[in-house]
Amino acid sequence: IDFGIKRSILNRLVSHGCDVLVLPSNSSFDEVISHDPDGIFFSNGPGDPSSVHDGINLARSLINYGQIPMFGICLGHQIFGLALGGKTYKLPFGHRGLNHPCGLNNNVEITSQNHGFAIDPNSLSNKSVEITHYNLNDRTVAGLQLINKPIFSVQYHPEAAPGPHDSDYLFEKFVSLMLEKC
Repeated sequence: IDFGIKRSILNRLVSHGCDVLVLPSNSSFDEVISHDPDGIFFSNGPGDPSSVHDGINLARSLINYGQIPMFGICLGHQIFGLALGGKTYKLPFGHRGLNHPCGLNNNVEITSQNHGFAIDPNSLSNKSVEITHYNLNDRTVAGLQLINKPIFSVQYHPEAAPGPHDSDYLFEKFVSLMLEKC
């Protein structure tokens, strides 16, 4: 789902063997499901995530629909957080550029970021959502996954053209989840 997708993301999906169909951000649930997707990717994009009503409603419907693997980055990550009942807030300065350390449990990735909002970790249900990454500079939520559903997201740009490439494994994870579904 295109909220402002970068060509480098499409290139990473293709390089991992995906056939990609790009749908606009105002696509309906019925339109998305009519393509019988193996997986659904929610892209990055600009702006306040709480104003992306169509995207939040679409994510909520898809999450409730079933077991379709879903992967969101940046704005897509924030949309997932809102669709799951979370709240977002504006960062005082935003996260811009390279070299943002993110991780959890002694695993650190060096990431590329470009956003001005973050998910409030206290607004997420720990019964359905697991936080998988924090931005280690300020402890904002940098990654999440649903418990018992093949849905995950990160607050950064894992394709990071021209780099860093620490997070390319996320595309492998997404493809593996789609292959398990087949």
